[in-house]
Amino acid sequence: MLGSTVLEVAVGLTFCYGTVALIVSTLQEALAALFRLRANTLLAGVKSMLNDPRFDGLARAVYAHPLVNPHTDGTAQDEASLRTKPSYIEPAHFAIALVDSLWKAPCDFLALRGAIDAIPDPQLRTALQGMYNRARDLQQFQDMLAGWFDNAMARMSGTYKRCQLLISFLLSLLLAILFNIDSIHLFRTLWQQPALVAHLQDVPDAIDPALVDALMTLPIGWRSFPPQVNADFALQVSGWLLTASTTLFGAPFWFDLMQRLVRMRNTGNKPEEIPPGLRLEGRIAATPSPARLP
Repeated sequence: MLGSTVLEVAVGLTFCYGTVALIVSTLQEALAALFRLRANTLLAGVKSMLNDPRFDGLARAVYAHPLVNPHTDGTAQDEASLRTKPSYIEPAHFAIALVDSLWKAPCDFLALRGAIDAIPDPQLRTALQGMYNRARDLQQFQDMLAGWFDNAMARMSGTYKRCQLLISFLLSLLLAILFNIDSIHLFRTLWQQPALVAHLQDVPDAIDPALVDALMTLPIGWRSFPPQVNADFALQVSGWLLTASTTLFGAPFWFDLMQRLVRMRNTGNKPEEIPPGLRLEGRIAATPSPARLP
């Protein structure tokens, strides 16, 4: 009985956390597309690595290159006038665009040194001079530029992921407050009434009305608003924060865990062991019938 209750509570909690994480993930993707977060983060990374915060130097020249931004006409004078911003730049294309921006007219590889020495920013000039001195030809120099861009974008990817985690936490905290998804209260109620989650069998793969209806059968939501500020409210805030923290694991983690728990719950009891005396060469021996008297 105790094991069954633990499984019911675990299924209810994982279903709740997975559903909230799925809703948050959908909202997060919508916000990222609406505010073009990936494209803006990429642009910020290019401006940072080329030391062009005003977007009036090499960063603007690179973004005007057709290999980097094929949907632009190359006439943008500032960041605000950019009609399109790519969400991804191929490292090899970035290297070609940067060399073309430095190399105004076709010339040999040795003449490229003069264009690098003329870069006004000392930090960028030193970085490019170091790669140029180690390169034997133009192709190797472009390969080094591509690797440099890869490393810079890896750091920007980490920054973007941390930003997304913060957005995910804030969105999940907002949902927890709006729908009063208190993990502590949820655990207590499910522990006392495990039958509330007996109907949760299937793992959803998308947001639909049935998913929301199933979520609302759990002990969540407001019964009185606004809440009274007391010791119980402090415990309620802790439950909200706990709910918001669990969504950082992502919906796939929780739904996979729920699937395992449901499978364990639906597994019947282990069949009784057959006594060794009834086994005969891998088969069950027939039990002798009692002798009949004539």
